Amino acid sequence: MFYPRSWLATAIAGTLLATGLAVPAAAATTLTSPAKVTDPVGHVDPLIGSAGGGNTYPGAVLPFGMISWSPTNTAGDQTNAAGANGYSYNTPRVRGFALTHVNGAGCHPGAAGDVPIMPFAGEVTSSPTADTADAVYASTFDHADESARPGRYTVTLDSGVKTDLSVTTRAGVGEFTFPRDKQANLLFRVSNSLNGSEDAEITIDPATRTVTGSVLTGAFCGRRANGGVNNRKTYYRLHFAATFDRAFSGTGTWVDGELRAGTTAASGGEGYATGTDRAGKGSGGYVSFDTTSDADVRMKVGISYTSLDAARKNLAKEVSPRDDVASVAARATRAWNDRLRSIEVAGGSPDLLTTFYTAMYHSYLQPNVTSDVTGTYLGSDQKVHRLAKGQREQYGNFSGWDQYRAHTQLLALLEPQVAGDYAQSLYNLAQQNGGVWDRWVHVNGPTHVMTGDPSAPALAGFHALGVRNFDVRGAFDSLYKQATVPHPSGLSDKGCPGQCEGQRPNLAEYLRLQYAPQDTCHCWGGAAETLEDATADFALADWAARIGRDKEHDELLPRASWWRNTFNPQAGKEGGYQQARKSDGSWLWPFSPTSDAGFAQGTSATYTWMVQHDVSGLAAAMGGRQQAADRLDAFFHRPDGSWATGGDGFRYDPTNEPGIHVPWLYNALGRPWKTQETVRAMASLVYKTGPSGLPGNDDLGTMSAWYVFAALGMYPQTPSRAEMLLSSPMFQKAWIKRGNGRTITVTAPQAAPGAIYVQDVKVDGRPHTRSWLPESLLNRGGEVVVNVGTTANTSWATAEADLPVDHVPTAQSPVPNLPEACEPIGSSCAHKLQYDVDGVATADARSQGNLDGKGWSFPAEQLPAPGQHDGFLIPDTKGTAGNFHSLRGQRTYLTKGRYQALDLLVTAVNGDQQTELTITYADGTTSTAPLKVTDWAATSARFGEATAVTADTRYNVNGTADGRRVTIWQVSVPVDPAREAVSFTSPAKPDVKVFALNARA
Repeated sequence: MFYPRSWLATAIAGTLLATGLAVPAAAATTLTSPAKVTDPVGHVDPLIGSAGGGNTYPGAVLPFGMISWSPTNTAGDQTNAAGANGYSYNTPRVRGFALTHVNGAGCHPGAAGDVPIMPFAGEVTSSPTADTADAVYASTFDHADESARPGRYTVTLDSGVKTDLSVTTRAGVGEFTFPRDKQANLLFRVSNSLNGSEDAEITIDPATRTVTGSVLTGAFCGRRANGGVNNRKTYYRLHFAATFDRAFSGTGTWVDGELRAGTTAASGGEGYATGTDRAGKGSGGYVSFDTTSDADVRMKVGISYTSLDAARKNLAKEVSPRDDVASVAARATRAWNDRLRSIEVAGGSPDLLTTFYTAMYHSYLQPNVTSDVTGTYLGSDQKVHRLAKGQREQYGNFSGWDQYRAHTQLLALLEPQVAGDYAQSLYNLAQQNGGVWDRWVHVNGPTHVMTGDPSAPALAGFHALGVRNFDVRGAFDSLYKQATVPHPSGLSDKGCPGQCEGQRPNLAEYLRLQYAPQDTCHCWGGAAETLEDATADFALADWAARIGRDKEHDELLPRASWWRNTFNPQAGKEGGYQQARKSDGSWLWPFSPTSDAGFAQGTSATYTWMVQHDVSGLAAAMGGRQQAADRLDAFFHRPDGSWATGGDGFRYDPTNEPGIHVPWLYNALGRPWKTQETVRAMASLVYKTGPSGLPGNDDLGTMSAWYVFAALGMYPQTPSRAEMLLSSPMFQKAWIKRGNGRTITVTAPQAAPGAIYVQDVKVDGRPHTRSWLPESLLNRGGEVVVNVGTTANTSWATAEADLPVDHVPTAQSPVPNLPEACEPIGSSCAHKLQYDVDGVATADARSQGNLDGKGWSFPAEQLPAPGQHDGFLIPDTKGTAGNFHSLRGQRTYLTKGRYQALDLLVTAVNGDQQTELTITYADGTTSTAPLKVTDWAATSARFGEATAVTADTRYNVNGTADGRRVTIWQVSVPVDPAREAVSFTSPAKPDVKVFALNARA
């Protein structure tokens, strides 16, 4: 589908105008140098993404911080939360301020939210756990009374209590100002983590003015419908130690529904159930203060995953006796500015700066430190360990399936030291987990969420971007073993489909078939697993070559092309799709590009493009670059030409990860200007300021990382290498600081909202005609100058030598899985079809067939035997293999040739059926012919068809036969013999069933 470039530019400009951004009539010819941003913190809005499904939280946190002190909002259910990660902008009612959070996780509730602490103005007269609807011990607030900035969160509740919070990496300071006319209390809801808890405890010591305790919990995504029950398990205990600047006027605890005024210790968990199965369970405690003369309470708190003593030491090391919220917040501002200045920019509107630096902020929220100041951390084996040699911190929270597509590359680019410690952390956890690298690690715990083997591309990408401060060979060897040696968990269905335990599920079968079979893979989706594993195997092969492991490289590299084994060129009329296959080699039917059968959180239309490491091979499989580019045009645009921004399974979905790389694929197809307009359109349409400013779950900074790359005008070509694909920068200048004096400067003097097209590029002062940057520039630093304008330059970076390079062997057969050559029978050639329906049963197995979807089938005994029969090739009619080819709108390939007609043995079910066949010829032209087919149970042909096969009864899956005569008809469809026919298509008409096909010469 073709859209005029002028129309597209106008559409993008119109969008930008609608958001209040000026669009210049033409690129400026002379520009003054814009000022460099010196205070990036001032441009961050932590509330972005807190509504509309972004699932972010606005509370106080430092870069990669262990503690993140943020509200838990309630919608009236104490066993749930208003937001997936505690906070929902549209539900401003809070029941506590919890000490730990995960940014942007997609399940509800997500994880953590440990130890909510609620300032309560009033007398505590009942157990807060008994307040199951959060009607008493919660308070509404107005957003006008709320302030969120990096490292500090402040809100005045409608109860009159002002809460002011700031944090260090492992500790925090909170100041609470209570109304003088009400009793003042702080409720420690120790058992009330977002997903519940196995156990919790609290101890109050009035003599030392301390509150200590812990919660034993875990259960990440423990409420998902697709496998979440398997994750209702414990894997960490969070300890806390809180001290106060003043004495308590009273204490109390509660267990379940019992309030125990005056007591100082309690314990008890809530469990991981939901609703009434959990409501009213749990424990906690409170301390009270006399505010008649002093309404202010200051609390300091430290946390640890290893011990209470470690929590105390973390607090003592990071918060001094003289610290208050203001002093800690000032340090937090300096820390955030230091991190955010890893990319300095100049130019851009206030909204652009806010969107950009908030995206950077979100990218810095994870991974999260899990080690103590003394170097101890909780391993995945539930034991306390010490940091590996040379490791500065242990990190947790790896949303692998999400992060490896954008976030890990940005982390390696901006924070190579952290990236290396992160890699070592994952390796440490894998060693403690029996050698298994889990795809979603929460704190220390393997949760198995999602699919694939994301650690492989993540660590290979780290290494490609120069990260070396981890056990490179040890980590590689471990990941190589995971990819080559089957693990017993790979045969388990526990947690499936969403949290299958096997990280390389049914690896032995995968290696045998060279794809993940949908029926026996023990995975979320066979086609998705195949694509993920091909990506991971390419990463490992490339990494192997870098460290001199030639044997492993040679073994793994062919596996990078196994995505071809689930690419079905006949799946759709557009030219092929990824489609799940069964272990017998047959394709999973019925099929639709909009279906998620065989996929994970995405459709075939999206996943088909998930071959970043072999775009040239994918284009060839689709019929060539032109065809692939045309399909991309249709993928990104609705039929009316407007941009697709989600909600349509056939088109681009910017809200989830499997397709976020696709806007950049035009570069490899020789159409980089379309990358430029598409990236800019998506960045402006779905990323905004305000609480709903993210397109979907931030997924531990992944969506935000995408925007950072888009604004810089570059994006990783593959997740596991260092080359960057180019687009048009949004800022007039950006300084990307990699550390050790290495800086990449990106200058775009004419950058403006409407200047979306690259005119030319220089790298280190020399003309650069490639649409990508080499690894050397990323690792050594350099200067990139991109001149942009308002009209497309359709000649820049389009030459064959300038296209991005794939690092996999070129396939001998460009289009995979084409049908076998037809079998000559007389003057005709019998074609083998992709049969999708078993429409035949035998007398002793009548339940095995179902032609019409209502349980009826042909009797095998009355059909011709398999093999040649009257010029046709009859399929197998026994067992459960398919033997009828439904017209589902797919492309049916022919052995290329000049034919007079297509002769079909065909029938119709559920009434007479009429459609049209479109024959495509080798020169790209087409012809059409009607196809009219009488219902199989009709007494005679209604459209002049010839009777080919009859049977005097039908079998039903219930074991009966009805004695009704049914027929397979013979129909001829004319073909132009002057042209070479290559395929035919029809509109989706699945009630038309083709039994056999001949092409008549």
